[in-house]
Amino acid sequence: MPVDFEESDDGAATWRTSPGGLVTALEPLMRASNGAWVGWPGVADRSFAPFDNDGISLVPVRLNEEDIEDYYEGFSNDTLWPLYHDVIAPPSYHRETWDAYVRVNRRFAAAAAAVAAPGATVWVHDYQLQLVPRLLREARPDLVIGFFNHIPFPPYGIYAQLPWRKQILHGLLGADVIGFQRVADAGNFSQAVRRLYGYATRGVVIDVPTGDNGQSGQTGETRRVIAKHFPISIDAAAYEELARRPEIQARARQIREDLGNPKTLMLGVDRLDYTKGIGHRIKAFGELLADGRLSVEDVTLVQIASPSRERVSTYMALRDEIELAVGRLNGDFSTISHTAISYHHHSYPREEMVAMYLAADVMLVTALRDGMNLVAKEYVAVRFDADGVLVLSEFAGAADELKQAILINPHDIDGTKDAIVRAVEMPRRERARRMRSLRRKVAENDVAAWSASFLRALTGGAAVAAGIPDDLDLALQNLAGAENVLIALDFDGTLAPHVDHPEDARAITGTREAVQALLDLPGVRVALVSGRALVSLQHVAQPQSSVLLTGSHGIEVQLDTPEIELNLVSSELEQLDTLARVLTSISGSLAGTTIERKPAGLALHTRLATKKDGQTAQREAREQLTDQLPGLTVREGKNVLEFSVRSSTKGDALEKLREYTGADRVFYAGDDVTDEDAFAALRDDDLGLKIGQGATLAGYRVRSPKEVTQVLVRIAALRAGLAL
Repeated sequence: MPVDFEESDDGAATWRTSPGGLVTALEPLMRASNGAWVGWPGVADRSFAPFDNDGISLVPVRLNEEDIEDYYEGFSNDTLWPLYHDVIAPPSYHRETWDAYVRVNRRFAAAAAAVAAPGATVWVHDYQLQLVPRLLREARPDLVIGFFNHIPFPPYGIYAQLPWRKQILHGLLGADVIGFQRVADAGNFSQAVRRLYGYATRGVVIDVPTGDNGQSGQTGETRRVIAKHFPISIDAAAYEELARRPEIQARARQIREDLGNPKTLMLGVDRLDYTKGIGHRIKAFGELLADGRLSVEDVTLVQIASPSRERVSTYMALRDEIELAVGRLNGDFSTISHTAISYHHHSYPREEMVAMYLAADVMLVTALRDGMNLVAKEYVAVRFDADGVLVLSEFAGAADELKQAILINPHDIDGTKDAIVRAVEMPRRERARRMRSLRRKVAENDVAAWSASFLRALTGGAAVAAGIPDDLDLALQNLAGAENVLIALDFDGTLAPHVDHPEDARAITGTREAVQALLDLPGVRVALVSGRALVSLQHVAQPQSSVLLTGSHGIEVQLDTPEIELNLVSSELEQLDTLARVLTSISGSLAGTTIERKPAGLALHTRLATKKDGQTAQREAREQLTDQLPGLTVREGKNVLEFSVRSSTKGDALEKLREYTGADRVFYAGDDVTDEDAFAALRDDDLGLKIGQGATLAGYRVRSPKEVTQVLVRIAALRAGLAL
């Protein structure tokens, strides 16, 4: 919970706010939306009634000593934690602790279900509560449910060791959006779903059957789940504000003086955990001292190792191991006036940590596996002086973003030693260049941006207002100033309303003129990105000759040439014949279903069929083609099921268009499930626009194709320097 329990002398409960990054990001939203925070109050065997604190409703969930031992210290931290961190320490598998995990997850789900308003959004956090999304969905199907995993998700070969592997996946798939720290984590999760459940996945989208408790092949209906990386961050501005305080800067100078004013002060800040690579760091530093590459008179390492899970035997052994290593190294190399390692096994308040970050010349983050490692971002946020060097493990999630750090493989002790020496000897100009780049990244992607991006993806079920929202207009103003812009657009449902017969689709009035206005401007390219075959797209869209075209989800392209690029091999042509035979047979027996032929596949349309016949047709198509052509790519859209003999997505098409045009900013608009692949391919500076309702990865949303045309007109006007 976002508060710490304190007991006054008379035995009354008092609460002290303990804001962390997550609390800072969510507090304003919680207050504005009359939100409730459901959590454990941090003390065992005590029951507390719900209460309000600083405008937020707090709902304490009771845990007794047995829950702490079996659910928290047992299954959560002695099974899931080591398993999810690549089995750096051996996980233990006990049925009793699993039963406790189920029991406590049910308790949290019941508490959330009891306080959630009709249609509320529920955001579940971390590996201790992975069953809660499914339990909530079963109890309250009206809820919008998100889940964020703050630690890694392991590759399938490791995850498969878990005896309750399917139950965990089933629990997580109760959410509408599942967030991970890294791209690889989201990919590992999707692979586990494919291997253990056989559900269709397309990029970041997973099709989860809705019938018979989620088991495949019962009703034919599916629910879309997004599994994507949303890298978490910190309140960067708050850290910098602290660092600029004169008293904090004075404390930083005092820290260096107390340590003997070494030429180089190196800092490690970690929970005492076997995933953090503290032993590897100490070993590398000791060898550098032994080799004479560093001198104890010149370099001091301060190691903060805050207590963690001290009742778990693995952590007890780790503390003994680390403290033995520190003692040996200090015994070998410290002098009367210089200590090699200043070791501290306790936590510090935030102000003291900021002073230490300011005092440190080199920050060492040597995690063997880490979901993110926010310490690395805290160090960067504090260094408003554009000084300091970050040495960062490539196995920390932060390494995906902080490319200007010195990246290391902490298992490579020689490589780690070289990186430390490089950091110590780095010229001031290079330090400043790297730190400025790191600081831009952390400032732009702070914790508020993280929570906003996740909630935008999650809360897509509400009605969409007409017109162009103010935040979208601001983003368009920013986009219009880019040197080279690619405007990429889906067609059906984006430029043209959906119709019963696909060949009758036409863009709404004014769209062609808006596109022409964009084409007339320098530095602008326009492209259509469609699931249609290009022949069909050309027929319905009638695009200008300079519009770039991609069809069949990127399988076909026509880029400033009269020819359509497509090359199918003989085996793919044979698969097409089989596909056509199966779908023609199914469609011929069910009224209202039609077949659309595409260059690399076929689409089964069920828009004109009854709901029952449409479900039957799609179910039979899946079953028969899974048996006869197991390698097909399958995509589900609105009343359409597409089968392709070649795997490609709109995301692939967008990447090809970006490379071809050399665009430094991309705008993409789409309305369908298949457009999520394109949204997933967008970069931080790009702009994604979702048309209509539904969970999405796009940053912005409008109601209909009418607003899309208005957006195109607005971009053209802004680009031309006009004010509407």
